[in-house]
Amino acid sequence: MADASDNPLAPKQQEEDTEVHFEPVIKLTEQVETRTLEEDEDVMFKMRAKLFRFDTSASEWKERGTGDVRLLQHRQTKKVRLVMRRDKTLKVCANHLITSSMHLQPNVGSDRSWVWKVAADYAENPPTAETLAIRFANSENAQQFKKEFERAQMINAGGLDFDEKEKEVNKEENVEEECHEEEKQEKEKETATADEKE
Repeated sequence: MADASDNPLAPKQQEEDTEVHFEPVIKLTEQVETRTLEEDEDVMFKMRAKLFRFDTSASEWKERGTGDVRLLQHRQTKKVRLVMRRDKTLKVCANHLITSSMHLQPNVGSDRSWVWKVAADYAENPPTAETLAIRFANSENAQQFKKEFERAQMINAGGLDFDEKEKEVNKEENVEEECHEEEKQEKEKETATADEKE
């Protein structure tokens, strides 16, 4: 009978496990603080979206990234900027101040995306003029973005600050509630007079 060591197809017996240990050449003991330059800003709006830029040389839309688009207001200057970072890599794909000259226009054939022009987007170095498009999961999210974008334009133009924005939202809600109350009271009066006639 042939020995198992003679058969090349037979499983080899494992040799003793030897533990190999390597010492690192450099020990990393110091923690490095990373700054995003967003520490002095408050988030006014945050929502997941996909960003595109129009490439004029190829005459086509190119994807810039998918992630959370945020409107950030600086605590001291009160200026609002749009910042968007890609998922996973956190690379900046949009970074610009929102100005009153920017006009959100609906993208052709979609109720869930917007297009606007930026004079200087700081996502790339050096800053470049871009035509950007942003697409949301649904039309409600797109409408909410438009509303917040326009409020940010008013804030940067000196028309509102962040606290006043909250007051304005509450005021709008109160006006809507009052209108609904008045309509309700009118309907009740109409039914009461109709009941009296019968």
